[in-house]
Order: sequence, then structure tokens, then C-alpha cells
Amino acid sequence: MTLSALIIDDEQLAREELKYLLGQVGGVEVVAEGANGIEAVELIEEHHPDLVFLDVQMPGLDGFAVIERLMDRRAKAAAAAGSASEAEPLPQIVFATAYDQYAVRAFDVNAVDYLLKPFDLTRVEQAVERVRGRIASALPGSTPGSLPESQVESQLDALLRLLNRPQGASRTPEPAKLPSKLIVQAQSRLLLVDQAEICFAAIDEGVIRVVTQGFEGQSKCRTLEELLEQLDPAVFWRAHRGFVVNINHIREVVPWFKSSYQLRMNDKKQTEIPVSRAQTRRLRELFNL
Repeated sequence: MTLSALIIDDEQLAREELKYLLGQVGGVEVVAEGANGIEAVELIEEHHPDLVFLDVQMPGLDGFAVIERLMDRRAKAAAAAGSASEAEPLPQIVFATAYDQYAVRAFDVNAVDYLLKPFDLTRVEQAVERVRGRIASALPGSTPGSLPESQVESQLDALLRLLNRPQGASRTPEPAKLPSKLIVQAQSRLLLVDQAEICFAAIDEGVIRVVTQGFEGQSKCRTLEELLEQLDPAVFWRAHRGFVVNINHIREVVPWFKSSYQLRMNDKKQTEIPVSRAQTRRLRELFNL
């Protein structure tokens, strides 16, 4: 059986390399390629592939966010149809990235495998065979694309071995010490900025803007998720899909229509930032609203 596949990666050379290796493996037809998370969602819904090779770190919408969005849409479709079995099944997912720290989290969103860059022919072949095995062993009545917990555990153990990690090691990584300063590019200068000075960060068309009370610049991070990994979670809060705010720089909470809110920050422009409905409860917890 020939598998239909998508390759989603913001690096053209990575897409070309993976497509070449899949040609060497055989039995996989690459039906389309995409360069970002938004394209990933659209291409998956258009082509309904068996398999998606999905980069983790991409501008705007990272690989994990793509899966979350697909699962959310599937849940809504199932609710409308009255049955999860009638909703379009999710494709098999193989994450691909240069960073192995995402490996365990990949299984939280039910990925079948995980490839590290630069790609290796043997590992690509193994990933394809896992996908074939997973499709062939799908149990009647199970959620499409899901595996029994025992099989997930088995795959996780195999993945840890592939990444040269000791078996039995904790699945929760030790918390890394966060940097007290971040690099922010302002014109041709690279400035070291104390986290406490940052009012908020916003993403627009894949570019992350970092705003302090004195200036604004750009982060080298490609997604807000990547930026949040460097920030103190006790201080920085993702109030909206496109915004991360420093709660110590919120000047005013402004009631908005239909029980929603906006945050007026204490930067020079007193920027107003929307609070998503999903984060309204968190806002009330933070300020006892």
C-alpha cells in the first residue's frame, strides 16, 4: 500500500532532503509540501493524507499547535455529527526537528515517531514502517489514529533508546535555569534586556515584537511557544494566541463586550491587548475579578 504524505517544514532544504529519502524508502507519495503551521492545517484538510512529517518549530503556528488545532476541529465536527467515529480521522504524525527536547512531548499529542535533523535514511525508513504498522493494527472501535496505552509506552521506550537516553529516566525533564536577560534586536543592535523590563511580546506574520517601556525590538525566536520557554512562567502569561504579557506591566483591566476583557499595558503607547475567552478564567484568578 502506498502511503500519501505531506511534508511541512519552513526550511526548503529540509523538505527536499526528506522527500529524497522517502523516494529511497519507497511506498510513500508526497502529495504536497508546506512551509508553516497555517499551511499545514489547510493542506491536511485538503488532502487527508495518511502521514504528515511535521516540523516542530515554525513561524506563527508550531507543530504542536497544528495538532491541537486539528484535534479541536475534529472534536467540533464529531459534536456536529453526533459521533466521533463519523469525524475525519487525524493523519499519522511524525515530528521532525533539530531539537530532541521535544521528543517526550511529541507523544502527548499522539505522534507515531520523531525524527532528528539531519535526517537519516534508516530512521526515516523506521518511521514509515511504524506508520504502516500503526495503520494495520488499528483496533475496531478505537479512536482513529490512537493507540492503546501499552503500545504508546512501548513506542516511547523505543524512542528514548533512539535518542540515546537511559531507559527508566524521568519523563519530566529537570527544569532548566531560565536566563535573566533576553537578546532583543533593535535596528542593527542586539540588546540584552532584563525580563522584568519586558511589557509584552506579540507575533505578527511570524515576527515576534518585544516591547518594553523604553523601546521595542524583535526576538530571534520563531514562535511564542519558543519565547515562553525562556520566560519566567510566574510572571509571563499568554493572554491571547498572539500575545504574551508581563502581569507586572498591566496598567488596567478593561471590560469589553460579551463579558470579555482587554489589558491596557504601561508601555508608551498604552497598548490594549485582548484576552481570549479561554484565558478569561485565568485573568479572574490573577486579579480576583
